[in-house]
Formats: sequence, structure tokens, C-alpha cells
Amino acid sequence: MTQRPAADARFIPASDRSLLVSFADDISVGHNRRVGALLYLLEKEPIAGVSNLHPAYSSLLVVFDPLRLDHEELEIDLRKRLPTLDTLVPAAPRIVEIPVCYDREFGPDLEDVADDRSLTPQEVISIHSAHEYTAYFLGFAPGFAYLGELPAELEVPRLPVPRRMVPQGSVAIAGRQTAVYPSSTPGGWRILGRTPLAMFTAERESMSLLKMGDHVRFVPISREEFDKVERT
Repeated sequence: MTQRPAADARFIPASDRSLLVSFADDISVGHNRRVGALLYLLEKEPIAGVSNLHPAYSSLLVVFDPLRLDHEELEIDLRKRLPTLDTLVPAAPRIVEIPVCYDREFGPDLEDVADDRSLTPQEVISIHSAHEYTAYFLGFAPGFAYLGELPAELEVPRLPVPRRMVPQGSVAIAGRQTAVYPSSTPGGWRILGRTPLAMFTAERESMSLLKMGDHVRFVPISREEFDKVERT
């Protein structure tokens, strides 16, 4: 699909104090890079009156103080920045390896996913761990990174009824996405395994292990290796 030029972004009032900058309706690394570039520019040179920035796959929600700005004024300022987005040279992405134990105890949906996709559990593990994923953005919960794109061979829908509680560290898939639950929360994604790493902790300088733009690789480990890393 031909990517829309950055200058063709749509500006959509989302509330009386927020404006959505949308680059596309679909998901792609190219669109997401534009989101990241605009986020970078607005963090480097903030607009007076803007209070929060919320990136997503192909859009950026800009929250502002309506006593200092209105939608039209904000759009004019944002449009001035768009022509430079495609000229920014992105930094080389970090490669983050996340160890995953795919034991049945940790991956209650592994066999169901295998049956649904006419694969063996080991084939599911091999496909899931062979791919490198992009962290499109963080949301839902602190440290929860939406990673894509999952290979089409593993594309499955969310559970029809979400679980009341998904254990911290669970590695899961839904649609063409995969993610790690940074804390124990309700959730409807299909769980394949678990990592012993802390995805989010207030004690760490960078509280979230992952950040937007990172490249992620999942590395299969044994239960013994899982227990060893968890104890450290």
C-alpha cells in the first residue's frame, strides 16, 4: 500500500481538550515511524498548553489545556511540523531479548492455538520465537507494549470470554499482535508462555523494560532456566 505523505495527516477533534493526529487507518511500521517522529518533535520542542501525548499504531492523541489553546490553533502549530517528519533519521532500534518458558503450566492456550492453526505446539513455539517484533506503542497498563506483526500462521482471535486474571509475565497473542503482561490483570489474549523478567518496575531508572520503537525477540528457555532467572 502506498504510504500517505506526512503532510496528509488528518486532524480529528477527540474531545474539548484533545486532538487526534491520524496518519492512516491501517497498521504499518512506516506509519508508526511517523507517529514516533512527531512524538519526538513534540517532546523536544513542546507546544505551550499541551499536557499529554498518547501514541498509538498510526496516530497520536494530543491533549491540551482548552484555556490556552483551541483545536484550530493546535492544528496550525502541528501542521508546521509535519513536513520534517520524513527527513528525520530514526535512531537504530534497540534489540531486546525476552526469555520465555513455553511449558504447559505457563501456556494454557498453546495447544488450543496449535489445534486452531493445524500446527504442533512446538511449531507454534518455533514460529513465535523466530520472528522479530516492533514495539508499536505502550498502553493498556504500565509497561504493556503492543508488538507486531505476528506471523499470519499464528493469527487467532481473542478469547470469547476474557480471563479474570492473567499472571504477570504472561506472553500472549491476539490477531496479528503479541505482548507480555507486565502485571497481573484481566485479559483476553491467548497465553503461550511466561517470562521471568520484570517488564515494569518502579525501582528501575527506566521503569518499563520496553519502549516505543524497540525490536523484540522471544528466546525459548526451560523451566529450570526460568526458575534461575526468576531468583536473580
